[in-house]
Amino acid sequence: TEEHLDIVHLLGVRLAIFLITKSDLASEARIRDVEEEIRILTAGTLLEDSSIIPFSSVTGQGLSELQAQISTLLKNCDKPAPGGYFRLPVDRAFVLQGHGVVITGTALNGEVRVGDHVRCLPGEQTFRVRSLQVHNRPVEAAGWGQRIALNLTGLDKAAITRGDVICHEKLTKVSERFDAFLEVRPAATKGIKNHQRVRIHAGTAERLAKLIILGAREKIEPKGSAYCQVVLAEPVMVLRDDRFIVRDETAQRTLGGGVVIHPWPRRHKKGEPELEGRLSTLHRGDFLTLAEGFLNESEDFALPLASIYQFVNMREEQARDKIAQARSFRSLSAEGEKVYTTENKWRNLQQSALKALEEFHALRPLAPGMDMEELRAKVRHAVPSRLFRDFVEVLAGEKLAVREGNLLRLPQHRIRLQDEQKSLVEKIDKSLGANPLAPPDLGQIEKELGIARPKLVEVARVMERNGQIVRVAADLYFVRDCIDKVKAVLYKYLADKGEITPAAFRDLLGSSRKYTIPLLEYFDREGLTIRIGDVRRLKAPAPSGKTGA
Repeated sequence: TEEHLDIVHLLGVRLAIFLITKSDLASEARIRDVEEEIRILTAGTLLEDSSIIPFSSVTGQGLSELQAQISTLLKNCDKPAPGGYFRLPVDRAFVLQGHGVVITGTALNGEVRVGDHVRCLPGEQTFRVRSLQVHNRPVEAAGWGQRIALNLTGLDKAAITRGDVICHEKLTKVSERFDAFLEVRPAATKGIKNHQRVRIHAGTAERLAKLIILGAREKIEPKGSAYCQVVLAEPVMVLRDDRFIVRDETAQRTLGGGVVIHPWPRRHKKGEPELEGRLSTLHRGDFLTLAEGFLNESEDFALPLASIYQFVNMREEQARDKIAQARSFRSLSAEGEKVYTTENKWRNLQQSALKALEEFHALRPLAPGMDMEELRAKVRHAVPSRLFRDFVEVLAGEKLAVREGNLLRLPQHRIRLQDEQKSLVEKIDKSLGANPLAPPDLGQIEKELGIARPKLVEVARVMERNGQIVRVAADLYFVRDCIDKVKAVLYKYLADKGEITPAAFRDLLGSSRKYTIPLLEYFDREGLTIRIGDVRRLKAPAPSGKTGA
């Protein structure tokens, strides 16, 4: 039928021979009319220039010509074996008494052998191939283009159905939506509208779906084509370059079909800039173009090799070798696993990070640097924490940034106090030094000096980093000289007496618990003392004969 011809064309079949059967019962004129009808029907399809042979099984007319044509087509056919791992869409699954589960179908890619471990997608079942048959003959291996029966161990028949795909265990991904290039056939007289509900046939799977036209159009007219995103009601296993057929929702007629160009895309926004150009690149590019486009399209900053070789439908070792030879990719280590990104994404992340640091320094000139997690939240791409630390190490290694603990700054960033801030430093130092063992906290200094808290905190932290003052508690600072003297007094006391209580420490300093308790906790943190019950002792015993520090 004409619908079958459309489907054959949409599936990408290029080699065919048309036979006009029962030619012994028709006149020459009638045969010429039929030939003309065939040429009209195939015009604009992949079968347009196919041979047409009048044939009769009764008289043998056309038999020798048919045999010659078949021989010529096969000799001239130089179609290479499709790349990638073994895939077989399931058309039947049944239990054979005494053998277990048997799966049948036609292999699309790769090769399978007895003893191989394979996977069923959708789903997570893995199992072993017990035996293989091709046309009822036992074989040790079978591959693409062959009708294969697989006897499997490890699962029940109920776990696998028509439309599932038996594949190599390295293939793990399924599609809930995919980007595609769609062609609408003339038989779809009303065309296909944006967001139209349809039925998708891919491999042996049949799925209800919604078809979203990508771009400005709201409709694809008959004989037209466009990029689209197919949103599936149920997941299906497809890869790049797989062919699919589109029928109307009621399954009454074929509307069109096309080729998958991205099996796991993100949702696209209406009016997304340069979308059609990027899809065209993914549609027709070579390996490096495809891999780079796939990584650039991904919302993740970097992806493992498994995602890349599945996207390009290639074996792992082939993809790794090609990436290693290219200069447009960069590899990183993420928790022991090598992941890949593009130089373009790397530069964007680098520029985004350096710009964020520059803006941070402009906003907070007295801050020594920006917290790495704060920076990670502001950069362009979503980067996992451990991967971002590797990125920071590279920035530091290239001297584009300086890392100091958990802080990051630009190499040229220096803390320089203005005259107003220098004056504030003197005021804070004077306020804390007025009564060194009972200094005011920040709240009191804020009221005393009439300075806004954020500005006061910023200057106090500069003084702390410069060693002028020491932060003992959240809002409590002591001048450095006072802390050094208290430390010497406490060390001498403990070296002589062995231990000290909070009350004894308070009396030793002549101060109050408001200050002595935070001081004791500070010295615990610093490793000078250790708390045992309600007393403090030296964490490291004083050397014999030493009574001072």
